[in-house]
Amino acid sequence: MNGMRIAGIASAAAALGGGLWFYQRAEAREGPAYRTAAVERADLQSTVSATGALSAVRTVQVGTQVSGQVSAIYVDFNDKVRKGQLLARIDPTLQRQAVEEAQAGVARATAQLALARAEHERNRTLHDQKIVTDAEYNSAQSNLAVAQANARSAEIALSRARQNLAYTAIYAPIDGVVVERNVDVGQTVAASLSAPQLFLIANDLTEMQILASVDESDIGRIQEGQPVTFSVQSYAGEQFSGTVKQVRLQSATTENVVNYTAVVSVKNASARLLPGMTATVKFVTSAAPGVLTVPNAALRFRPAGDAAAAVTGTRPAAVTGAAGAPRAGSATRTASATLYTVDAAGRLSAHRVRTGLTDGQRTEVSAPGIDAGTQVVVGTSGGDTGAQPAAGTTRSPFQQQPQQGGPPRPPGVF
Repeated sequence: MNGMRIAGIASAAAALGGGLWFYQRAEAREGPAYRTAAVERADLQSTVSATGALSAVRTVQVGTQVSGQVSAIYVDFNDKVRKGQLLARIDPTLQRQAVEEAQAGVARATAQLALARAEHERNRTLHDQKIVTDAEYNSAQSNLAVAQANARSAEIALSRARQNLAYTAIYAPIDGVVVERNVDVGQTVAASLSAPQLFLIANDLTEMQILASVDESDIGRIQEGQPVTFSVQSYAGEQFSGTVKQVRLQSATTENVVNYTAVVSVKNASARLLPGMTATVKFVTSAAPGVLTVPNAALRFRPAGDAAAAVTGTRPAAVTGAAGAPRAGSATRTASATLYTVDAAGRLSAHRVRTGLTDGQRTEVSAPGIDAGTQVVVGTSGGDTGAQPAAGTTRSPFQQQPQQGGPPRPPGVF
């Protein structure tokens, strides 16, 4: 008799424990824990990102128009030069010989011209006396004209030889800084096909530019005069500023992607920025100072199951896009979305808001009852954002399937 009582008491205790377990599970399902974030007042900027390289606004390639061996170099990398300053010399031996040869040609042509002029005068006198024929006189006139042309040609050849001799001295065409030096003393340069580059001079490194490559989907938002921020790897964490100077109409296609070049003007008074540095550029397309902002996760949150049915407040209407969240980097829009708050009892309330500018992480919102410090739901404690799958979404056959038949039984319940 006592054994039966003990067994009955044990069965009742097991049943009570199982009931409590099921009740706690039901309570856990009915009341999920939500993760929240505060509405903050902040400055938002909509930006377009691009990359480019720093360069001087004006650079000049200094070459040579004559061939020969470099006999002297008077400047080096990073030297500041003035316009007209001697930079280098090409061995002038061949050019001097060409000048001497041209001078001899002028002397020869001058002598021939004097002879032709004398012959012409003698034939003109004899022709007037009817001693020489018209044909002989015309021949003397032709010889004089040819001698005059040869003399002029010899003078031009002498002038050319002298100019080539002058080209053996390489002078700076502008004021600036020597960025590149491509030759050494003793090196032979050939200018037969194109002028070889000896130096590259940057005019003024306190005024620089960035040639940024912008995707065609964003180029319509880039305008002259827009502010720009950029960073370079040499100064990690530091931001520099600039201004859009020009949007070039010429396009370039790389791997079927069309890009345009935006020229960004940069002040470099400190001379910290160097030519060739890679710049990560952000074009500020619009700004919203001191506005209420929420994390974009709050705009994507949607309650599921019984929690959705228990929501109070303004019920959400259909919103285009990803749960009303504006596209990152977009300009100010007047789209609407829904935010959710939760009270002390764990009940959700929906709040219809208007969304504005977004920087990809936070979005501008405005609505009655939403102010700085308001806690809005961004997900559940299990890491779920609350976003529901689209209608017709099917589960992957390779994804782990949930167990069927309800929750596992507590110990002691069979």
